[in-house]
Amino acid sequence: MCGRFTLTLDPGELQELLDLGPFVHIVQPRYNIAPSQPIPIVKDANKREVELYRWGFVPSWADDPAIGNRMINARSETAHEKPSFRAAFKRRRCLILADGFFEWHADQKSAPKTPYLFKLKNDHPFTFAGLYEHWQAPEGGELHTCTILTCPPNDLVKDYHNRMPVMLGESARWHWLAEDADKNKLLDMLTPYPAEEMKCFPVSRAVNTPSNDSPEILEPLKE
Repeated sequence: MCGRFTLTLDPGELQELLDLGPFVHIVQPRYNIAPSQPIPIVKDANKREVELYRWGFVPSWADDPAIGNRMINARSETAHEKPSFRAAFKRRRCLILADGFFEWHADQKSAPKTPYLFKLKNDHPFTFAGLYEHWQAPEGGELHTCTILTCPPNDLVKDYHNRMPVMLGESARWHWLAEDADKNKLLDMLTPYPAEEMKCFPVSRAVNTPSNDSPEILEPLKE
């Protein structure tokens, strides 16, 4: 599962390191991104423009957009066949910009859980594999939402959770957006990111409160 993540680099760094197209600087550093908040996505491999979509997928046929609160993640193994996600898997795939994500862990069963921040060892940004959708409100407004795909954990994450977000490397991310991509080739991309390229460390339990969104909460704790 992925229920909280970070995007701490400034727009110029993101544009350069992820090879994004020119975009209005709508993306500001975020240290504790939570469900239902607007998050930056890229939908087109040619334009590579960044847009903000609400985190929490609302299918186009849903009666109540509150369903999105329960659909922040989609299982990569089954999203292509589930009624909620299969149309989006076929036609509305996206990249979600990030540079870290959190999982919670307790060293002892009776101890309170501590958030751990997972990042790349080089501290570069990366992209989650995502799906997006448009929901039409009865009164005429439109809601743009998205979800993060998850997969089984790699050897680093498995001690903290039984799922992890799908992180697409440089060679895969733009193929994920290809309009003519073969379904089986897409499914082959949705694998655990190499553990040897990642690191993790404990951070403050202030992360537990989404309104805490400052650099200080990401300082490594002494174990």
